[in-house]
This record gives sequence, structure tokens and C-alpha cells, in this order.
Amino acid sequence: MTLKISLLVLVLAAGVLLLPRLVTALHASRRVYSSEKAPPGRVAIVFGAGLWRDGSPTPVLRDRVQTAADLYFAGKVEKLLMSGSRLGYYNEPRAMRKYAVDLGVPDEDIIVDNAGQRTYDTCYRASAIYGIQQAILITQKFHLPRALYTCNALGIQAVGVPADLRQYRQRSEFYWNLREVIATLVALWEVHVTHPQPVLGTPRPIFPDQSE
Repeated sequence: MTLKISLLVLVLAAGVLLLPRLVTALHASRRVYSSEKAPPGRVAIVFGAGLWRDGSPTPVLRDRVQTAADLYFAGKVEKLLMSGSRLGYYNEPRAMRKYAVDLGVPDEDIIVDNAGQRTYDTCYRASAIYGIQQAILITQKFHLPRALYTCNALGIQAVGVPADLRQYRQRSEFYWNLREVIATLVALWEVHVTHPQPVLGTPRPIFPDQSE
């Protein structure tokens, strides 16, 4: 009997952890496009993904910025919102902007959000601070379902474009997907239950005189 109860508890726990991933995957299934087939959107939101010790973007982050730049050059978006963490010398948005400029994106078409500590914060601030109502989200496949669900739940009509431009290490992909299990559960809890408010500030609409 004890073994059966233990197995039942394990099954229930697994269901609680995996159900949010299933929910967000279903939500994202009709909202993910290739770069070529993505519908036009005025703004692409690029999520931070870590820096090397020298302050340069990691391969994952370079792929996100490259994908956003490709959309910009294809005329799919007018502006790029680079959102990430800024803690002392660690400055993701600055590194993202520099890389985008190096790729040829005009600096005036890049907006940096230095308070995008988490996916939830990035989506919340995109709406509350930058006035974004519609956007194309740029991140890898493992992260897109949570990002899409969060932004849409917070009032942004979002679609996504995967930034998987290379083969990543299997160990890294395993870790990322494992981390997403917990992160997705937290995301659903926040958007539906606790509604935390991130660091805000003075609104700075990207298109102040035009509706999205």
C-alpha cells in the first residue's frame, strides 16, 4: 500500500510540474513562425540569454540578436527592444545593442530595457513602459512557449520566431528544458494568481503618436 501511495504521489507531482509545459506548448503551437513566414510586426522583443566573462553575448544570445536583425532587414519589424539584466558591469541589453549595431541595425531603431530581469518582467514592462500591444518574440524553441504565454497573458498580442540558428550542446539543451519545467509553473502562478509588479518607471512609448 505504501508503495502504491508513493507512486501515486510521484505521478501527481509529475502532472503538476508537466501540465504547465503542456498548456504553454498548446498555446504556442499556432503562434510560432519561421523568420520567412512571420507576419509583420512593428516591434521585436529580444530576451536576454547571458554574457561571457568579457561581456560579449553567449552563442544563444547572439542567435537571438541575429534573428531579430534578420527580421529587421527583411522589413518585418521597425524597432528592436533588447531586454535583459543589468547588474554592475554585467549589462545584457548593452551587449545586445552593440552586437545588433555591429550587424548593421541602426542604433536609433534599438531600444534597451535594463530591467528585464526575467521573462515576466520583460513582458510586463514591454506593455507598461514601452506601450507595446503587439510584438514578435525572439528566443529559442525551449523558451518560446513560456514567453508567448506570459506576454499574451499580460496583454501583448505576441507571436514568436525561434532563434535556433545552430546546434547547441545536448547537455545545455537538457538543462534548459529541465529549468523550463519549474519556470513555466512559476510563470502560470504569477500571471494568474500573484500578479507581481516588476520595477517600473516613467512610461516611454516606442510609438507615442501611433497605435500598435
